[in-house]
Formats: sequence, structure tokens, C-alpha cells
Amino acid sequence: MIEKLEEIKLRFDEVAHLITQPEQMADMKQYAKLNKEYKELDRIVVQYKLYKDLLGNIESAKELLRTEKDPDFREMAKAELETLEPQQSQMEDAIRNLLIPKDPNDSKDIILEIRAGTGGEEAAIFAGDLFRMYQRFAEKKGWKMETIDYMDGASGGYKEIVLAVAGEDVYGMLKYEAGVHRVQRVPATETQGRVHTSAASVAVLPEADDVEVQINMSDVRKDTFCSSGPGGQSVNTTYSAIRLTHIPTGVVVQCQDEKSQIKNFEKAFKVLKARIYEIELAKHNEAISAQRKTMVGSGDRSDKIRTYNYPQSRVTDHRINYTTHNLPAVMDGSIEEFIEELRLVDNAERLKEGIAAKTT
Repeated sequence: MIEKLEEIKLRFDEVAHLITQPEQMADMKQYAKLNKEYKELDRIVVQYKLYKDLLGNIESAKELLRTEKDPDFREMAKAELETLEPQQSQMEDAIRNLLIPKDPNDSKDIILEIRAGTGGEEAAIFAGDLFRMYQRFAEKKGWKMETIDYMDGASGGYKEIVLAVAGEDVYGMLKYEAGVHRVQRVPATETQGRVHTSAASVAVLPEADDVEVQINMSDVRKDTFCSSGPGGQSVNTTYSAIRLTHIPTGVVVQCQDEKSQIKNFEKAFKVLKARIYEIELAKHNEAISAQRKTMVGSGDRSDKIRTYNYPQSRVTDHRINYTTHNLPAVMDGSIEEFIEELRLVDNAERLKEGIAAKTT
């Protein structure tokens, strides 16, 4: 592990030098890439320095025990070792976690899509509840959330809503939210007081960089139409809304949130790139990791990942069998504990895979 950490320290020093060079600062894409790498390496290097100091203190205490004759000094050295050696084990575990291979998409912004599933209008209302849950969470994290497209439900909520979310580690945190979310409660329209089960699906797509997804515009059909508001009434008499169809894949996206056709096109194209990137990413992951079965699940939209039970104020994540009985707080955006538990399980799986790969 020391050799690996030394390599990281050398690369950190190299990156620290590069980001001060004028030619690197002139290329904003390259500069941003180096800055991102600097931050990632810095966390490891800080821990490595503390680890080296700890090892030095342990060695000093051992040397004192080997050479010191005075019983009081020997007792002090022995007591120090009893304190320091458990810290060594803890620090090594922490560093191993930092060395776990990261998903290269974790730092990316995302396209978040929420769609009503089974359950009629209640499903649309629940989709609206999920939107507000993620909106509150984004506010707490200081992220920027922007609406791209939506279709209102007849009784409230959304049949579907598409959002762009930008900030630090957005995909790394929200990727675990992809899948089918199920709600159990008495709908407002229910006269008999019976509990109904409805569902909504969540898709979390990492935004694609231009270098990752090349789209030939001759493969894209562009249609314009008048944007509409709730109930279908026209809110724009000009053809500012955009619909893009990627002919090779059949992917269709649209945006009518902006009054400007150019801005709607930019937003729709961003979603189109993200969806095509997701298709290519899924193919890639299947090819290199067909046998990988983690407790976290595949994130496929068909996976039932979580149940929100209102009568019992209970929220259960089925992938890790984790339950909390504080549903109001969860629906108000307090989903950190689920994300943290899922990350721990995912990291443990990645660590296990890394160890297995080294022994084969």
C-alpha cells in the first residue's frame, strides 16, 4: 500500500505543478480536469501524510522499548503503543476506502427523470412528491436544479418531469435513486379509506461530455411546436418548443420550458446526449461486468428499490433491507442515510472485487 501511496503522492505533486502553468490555465477544459484530479488526490495525500506520521510515532515508541532501561519511560512507550496501534488499523481501513476505484461518472451533473407508473392519478401525485423530495435534497446540498420538460397530472403532481441537476458529486450521490419507488397510502380520492399501492420510476443519467458522445446532426430530426401549460392550453403562440428524435436509436426528447427556441434546443440536446450515453454506458458495463451482482442492484428502472409506507411512517430500501420510521423527514429531502448506507455496501463490493482481482 505504501508503494501505491507514494505513486499517488508523486502524481499529486506533478498535478500541483501543472495547474500553475499558464498553458494549462489557458485551456479551460484541461484546467478543470486537472483541478478535479488535484482535489481527488489531495484527500488521499492528506491521509497518507497523517499515516506516515503515525507510523513514525509507532516506530519511535518501539525503539524506546528496545533501548530504554528506565521502567517509567518503558511504561510510557508501552502505553503509547497501545493507543497508536489500533489507530494504524483504522487509518489503513480509511485509506483503503479512499483507494477503491471510483465510478468515473460520480462527479458529473445529471439528468433526472421522474415518471408516474402504476396507480393512475395517485402515481402522478407520488411522482410530484418525489420531485419535491429531490428538490429539497438538492437545496440542502447547494445544487442547482433546472426543469427541462414536464407533463402535469390531472389531479396534481406529474405524469413525468425531466430535470437537470448540477453540483458537486451529483451523480455519485443520486445514482442509487434509479429504479422504481413504491408508495402505500390512502389516496385523497379514496372514499373507503383503503390503502393503495402506486409507483413512480426514477432515472438518473450522467451528463455526457462532447468527447464522450458524438452525435451526427444528420441523424437527428428536429420538430418545433407551441409549448403548452397545465390542461393543454397554449401558453406560447410561437413555435419555441423543441422535439428531437435520434433516428438510429429511436430516442425522443423534448423541451418547452423556455420561451426561446434556441434555449429549448440546448436543453433538449443535453438530455439527448445523456440518454444516448446511458445506452452506450449500459452496453459497456454489461460487456466488462456481466457477472457482477451487488446488493445495491443494477439500477435498472424495473428494479423495485424502495417503499414509502405512509400508515406506518416507514421507508424501506429493499436492496439493503434498510428501514427508517421517519417518513415525513425523508419526503422533506432527508435521504442522506439511505445514500450513505448504499455507498457503504457499494464500496465494500468494489473493495472485495479489487482484492479478488489481485489474487487471480
